Amino acid sequence: MAILGFLMIGTFLYLVMSKRVSVLIAFALVPIIFALIGGFGLEIGKMMLDGIVKVTPTGIMIGFSILYFGLMIDRGLFDPMISRLIRFAKGDPLKIVMATAFITLVVALDGDGSATFMITVTALLPIYKRLGMSSLTLAGVVALGAGVMNIIPWGGPLARAMVSLGAESSELFNPIIPAMLAGAVWVVFVSYIFGKKERKRIGIISDKGDSIESGEIAVTLEMSSSLPKLYWFNLILTISLIVALIMEIIPVPVLFIVAFAIALLVNFPDVKKQQEQIASHAQSMVMVCTTIFAAGIFTGILSGTKMIDAMAVSMVSAIPDWLGGHLPILVAVASMPLSLIFSPDAFYYGLLPVLSEAGAAFGVDPIEIGRAALLGNGTTGFPLSPLNPSVFVLIGLCKVDLGDLQKRIFFWAFGSTIVMTIVALLTGAIPL
Repeated sequence: MAILGFLMIGTFLYLVMSKRVSVLIAFALVPIIFALIGGFGLEIGKMMLDGIVKVTPTGIMIGFSILYFGLMIDRGLFDPMISRLIRFAKGDPLKIVMATAFITLVVALDGDGSATFMITVTALLPIYKRLGMSSLTLAGVVALGAGVMNIIPWGGPLARAMVSLGAESSELFNPIIPAMLAGAVWVVFVSYIFGKKERKRIGIISDKGDSIESGEIAVTLEMSSSLPKLYWFNLILTISLIVALIMEIIPVPVLFIVAFAIALLVNFPDVKKQQEQIASHAQSMVMVCTTIFAAGIFTGILSGTKMIDAMAVSMVSAIPDWLGGHLPILVAVASMPLSLIFSPDAFYYGLLPVLSEAGAAFGVDPIEIGRAALLGNGTTGFPLSPLNPSVFVLIGLCKVDLGDLQKRIFFWAFGSTIVMTIVALLTGAIPL
């Protein structure tokens, strides 16, 4: 069964990484074929259904979070902050680069890497060009900021980890909040270093203030003159949503459904407008949710056939006893470079379950393995991996080469992992 499991995961990884088939098709069909080979005929249906049932809350949470934050972006919730930071930073490369970090950290709350890249780069790239600043600096800071915020509960990595481990978002996310905040501070620190270099290279261009506010930038700066409609309501609702999510007042999927329903009703009282708003983000929602439900088939068969247990036993036999108890640290550090080899789906759905079961054999809670994986793969690996499609949105908008981006920020991205891992150890989120 261990050999069958490794072959199944290997086949899945090959098909996905070589782009022979889509992730959804690989999730749905590969495990069925291998379950049949293993002799699990009529039992397969129940295994698949059990897996789908387990991932349903995650699918609901992700789907409605996409709709909710899509609505908030459309209604301009983040526009005043962006425009004020741009105005404050006008002419000083150091301030502009640091403003880039703050803007990215806030906009990335939407949980969609592609949307974060589009919003931040579209708003800031004209300023960088006007001042003669490096587009690579912009891409690097945005990548680092989006990476750290990528582990929020409605983001892709944590959702995948929840599906793979059958865990609640609060179990994985709440203990690593201090680590994530430390990562955000690290991003601001790195932006300060990058900004100092830019200021030294081109100086403070105070005499170009008027021209900076013209052309493409004028539209952005106009947002600061008056707040978007229903701004305070949307801000209070979003803050309440995040607080309720952390405090676990009600189940997270229900929380997002209720929050989106309230936001949709208040912002778009007309039924036709409500339907148009839902339709505008339906494609993103469908793409993500269908993949999550298909992943339920994969994880359901992997666990139902006991392949995952057999694979864990074989891995445990290869891990020295002295290293087994320190597996979370090893996973945290190694998962960052592993993200350059494994796609997010391959890592979380294929590799993480095996690592978590292996850790359990050494007395390590699988949830702690999941947290460790998020600190490396979920944060710093995300903006550098060529296997992550949203990365190409970033480099395409900034017109930079992926290799140049990797060389520029690999060290700093790995620093994010180290800083966050140290804080996670100190706070007990992962064991020493």
